[in-house]
Parts: sequence; structure tokens; C-alpha cells
Amino acid sequence: MESATASFKNKDLILSTRSYAKEDVFKSWLFSLSTLSFLIAAQVGTIWNYNLAAKIFCSILSGFLIVRMFVIYHDYSHRAILDKSPLAKIIMAIFGLYILAPQSIWRRSHDYHHKHNSKLFGSSIGSYPIMTKQKFLSCSKAERREYLFVRHPLTIFFGYIFMFIYGMCICSFLAHPKKHFDSLIALILHAAFYLTVFYFAGWLSVLLLIAIPFTISCGIGSYLFYAQHNFPGVTFEDHKGWTYETAAIESSSFMKLNPVMNWFTADIGYHHIHHINSRIPFYRLPEAMENIPALQHPKTTTMKPWDMWKCLQLKVWDPEKRKMISLKEIQ
Repeated sequence: MESATASFKNKDLILSTRSYAKEDVFKSWLFSLSTLSFLIAAQVGTIWNYNLAAKIFCSILSGFLIVRMFVIYHDYSHRAILDKSPLAKIIMAIFGLYILAPQSIWRRSHDYHHKHNSKLFGSSIGSYPIMTKQKFLSCSKAERREYLFVRHPLTIFFGYIFMFIYGMCICSFLAHPKKHFDSLIALILHAAFYLTVFYFAGWLSVLLLIAIPFTISCGIGSYLFYAQHNFPGVTFEDHKGWTYETAAIESSSFMKLNPVMNWFTADIGYHHIHHINSRIPFYRLPEAMENIPALQHPKTTTMKPWDMWKCLQLKVWDPEKRKMISLKEIQ
């Protein structure tokens, strides 16, 4: 009887979000084109500005604007915005190649992640791997090192290399060359971008126009994706105990950010709502939380150093304690 009641409540929660899963096409275009314009302007400023401090400012700003544009691209891939627009299809396809997350691998891996969020077995595709304490202790030293390397703070910080160049593009193409041919195209175009900028503008422009913005944006993106599902209080379930709705609420964080970071991250911090209904446009997530009481008491984290440190210390799932634990707690 209790499980049937819980199931009804969960379905009722999803139904309550449906009215917010409707885009305002004008807003979708306004936010998409304005963000893209700001990004282009920041990159032009990086090249044509004569003041080094201004160049560096434009370079860093580009990194943060890429984050915002990526979340907009992410919403488009979920068909939450501009789904039937031929022009949006072209713009987003180009941006996917630019950011090294081409549509074939991004949609496949991210859709899988939504369907398997917080499952103990099978959730590693499109997400960070998760082991139980028992599994970790039974692994060889090499397997442990590989697992910990993927979840290491430096690996996350250098998400540009490990998550996007290697994970999104190289691995996907090598695994399925025909299915993910656009991953190879993204790599070739990215290499050509480096060579062209270096040839015409020199190594400093390479650093400011490509290396710094991509390191910032991919590092922030990798950490956001990590902390949204690896935070104190997160829960994981086996297949029998798993439900989509519970995983969204119990295993997806609400990241409290200041208004500036909320803008640059396009409200992706409202991640528990996004996992309840991925068709809600990013600009309607705060509205949904404000009006639906069941969404107003999520598990939270922030991007404050101490909270980030606590998230990054979590390594394996302890089924007995029903929580993620650090390496020190494993023995």
C-alpha cells in the first residue's frame, strides 16, 4: 500500500511540472542569440584588443560564456527549446562541434544518464563511475587507480582534456566510428582552430582564445556535472530499488549559486527539477521550484571551496551506511 501511494505521489509530481515544459520561443531565441553574440564579442575582444589586461578579461569571460551556451545547447538536445527550428539545428550542430560535444555522442550518453541516474550498476555511461565499497576492495590496484583517476579533482579540473577531447571525442569515435563520425570532425576542426590561430596570431592568442576559455568552461562543466550527482546526502540504488522520480529528487542536487553564476550556468543548478522533467526550459526552472512545494526542499550544495572539497572527497558508495564515503573511511 505504501509503495503504491509513493508511486502515485511520484507520478503526480511529474504531472505537476508539465505546465512548465512549454517554451517561450521568443525567450529561447533571445537567450540563445544574445549568449552567442556575447561569446563572439568576447572572442573578438581577445584578438583585437591591444591592452593585455583587457585581452585576459575577454579570454576569461569567453570561458564563462561557453558554459552558458553549453547549457543552452544541452536544453536544445533535450528538445526543451527550439526543437523544430532548422536554423537552431544548424547553430547547435556547429556549437556541438566547437565545444567538443558533438550531438551524436552527447545525446546518446546524456539521454542514457537521465534514464539511469544514480543506479549502482549501469550509471557510468554519461556520468562518473561509481563503485560500492565491497567492489572497490575486491578490485586490483590497477583497477582502483583507474577508478580514482577518473574521479580525481585534477581530472575534473582538466575536463577539457579528459572529459571532452578524450571522453567525448576520441573514445566515442574509436568505439563506434560510423555512429560517431562527428566526433572525428570535431577533433579535426579543433586541431585546425589551434593551427590557424597560431599561424596568424601566435602562441599568446592560442592561449587566450582557445586554451584558457576551454579549460575554464570544460572545468566548470565537468565539476557541475560531478557535483550534481556526487554530493553529501546523495543516494544510489540497485535496479530493484530504483525509480526515476526518486533518483531525480534524492540523487540530484540543487546548487545554490549567486545571481551572476546562476546566469552563467543558465540555472542548471536547479538540477533536481531538470531530472524530474528535462523538457522544462532552463529559464523556467526557478519558476517551477517557486510554485511547486514538493520541489522546494532539495538536497543542496554550493560552489564555495569547503562544499566543493566535501563533494570531491566522496569516492565510493557504502551500502551499509547508505552514503558515499572517502578513501579514509574505506578501511
